[in-house]
Amino acid sequence: MKKRIPKHLFIALHAALLALGAATACAQSVAASAPVALAAVAESAANPYGFEALWSGSDLVAKLVLLLLFIMSAGSWYILVVKVLEQSKMAKQARAAQAFWSANTVADGAQALDADSPFRLLADAAHNAVQKQEGLMGHIPVNDWLAMAIQRAVDRINSKAQGGLAFLATVGSISPFVGLFGTVWGIYHALTAIGISGQASIDKVAGPVGEALIMTAIGLAVAVPAVLAYNWLVRRNKAVMDEVRAFGSDLHAVVLGTIKA
Repeated sequence: MKKRIPKHLFIALHAALLALGAATACAQSVAASAPVALAAVAESAANPYGFEALWSGSDLVAKLVLLLLFIMSAGSWYILVVKVLEQSKMAKQARAAQAFWSANTVADGAQALDADSPFRLLADAAHNAVQKQEGLMGHIPVNDWLAMAIQRAVDRINSKAQGGLAFLATVGSISPFVGLFGTVWGIYHALTAIGISGQASIDKVAGPVGEALIMTAIGLAVAVPAVLAYNWLVRRNKAVMDEVRAFGSDLHAVVLGTIKA
């Protein structure tokens, strides 16, 4: 008499066979996809169109263009940070200069201001202007001499406040053209490669064209922050210089009042 296999043992054996088949299929799929993944990693590591390949494969002219754009960008950000700190300091000194009007004399008020304050420069200029002038300067009326001294001090402060902004304006103006020069140079390389190879294959054209497009992008990336920083700093400079000119006008009236008194 034949013995029958228990039903639960048969079900367990069937499940084990199914699991073994699924594991085998999964292993075959992983083994088949491994070469593809390794090839993708190797292709990514040896990408001939990235920034590293751009620098290593560029000639002297292209490297000079990249260095020039880098210097422009670094200089723009440096000037932006320095000018923001300077303008913030001048705004703080403008608030501190309000204590000047509580002094008994112009000399005492000037001594209470910071040595590097532009308002201290205005006060010293006004104080020296009312002193007795010798030679040809003695023929100038005190009112005119005082107005000229204050105006010269204001112009000196404004010239210092404008320092560095010309560099930002220059970078914002010419960096797109520097990038465009890199673009033209890259296109020239592409045409040269086509002429040498005698055929317009994608491997001969893609590298130089990619170099050209990267140059254009870098030029725009340098120009846009420089233009925005220039406009923002000019507006902040105007606000600070308004405070300086207002202080100079009030100082002119105060000094004339003390002379007449």
